[in-house]
Amino acid sequence: MNITKDIKSVTYLKSRAADLLEQINDTHRPVIITQNGEPRAILQDPQSYEHMRNAIGLLKLISQGEKNIKSEKVKTQREVFDIIEKKLKEKNR
Repeated sequence: MNITKDIKSVTYLKSRAADLLEQINDTHRPVIITQNGEPRAILQDPQSYEHMRNAIGLLKLISQGEKNIKSEKVKTQREVFDIIEKKLKEKNR
């Protein structure tokens, strides 16, 4: 992968927006948009963005689970099932 192909100026974006969107959607690689030589934004196709957001969400859940384990805020599978069964029985009364 050649990252230099994925860096474009804001001037390029203004003049070739359709081409740039086609590139992003074909390659599924984000493009860095620069202004005055400095990175200013990232353009990404919607599918890749959604996958990234889902991955971040899973990482947050894993991180929270690890914190719960370290602080001993955990229940066994049997305890969880017992709680669920109790709530279901109460609901069906």
